[in-house]
Amino acid sequence: MKKLKILYGIFIGLLIIAFADQCAPSKNILEESGAQLWGENCNRCHNAPPKDHYNKDQWEVVGLHMQVRANLTNQEVDKIIGFLKGESL
Repeated sequence: MKKLKILYGIFIGLLIIAFADQCAPSKNILEESGAQLWGENCNRCHNAPPKDHYNKDQWEVVGLHMQVRANLTNQEVDKIIGFLKGESL
């Protein structure tokens, strides 16, 4: 019984480590610009609208919606929205 508890504890620990590692953004994401992320992610499922299709406030709403739909991280969305609003490249 004691061995089973130890094995169970090790298994849970490994699961936590595996999932915690997946939550960290990769270096590629950190190095990519908003324009690169927009081109790679937004065109995956549909033709991405041009930057002037929405105003700055509308891009914020679109960004929040697409973060959920496309499973984007906060950093990815911030960079993409910054690019679309003309705040960064």
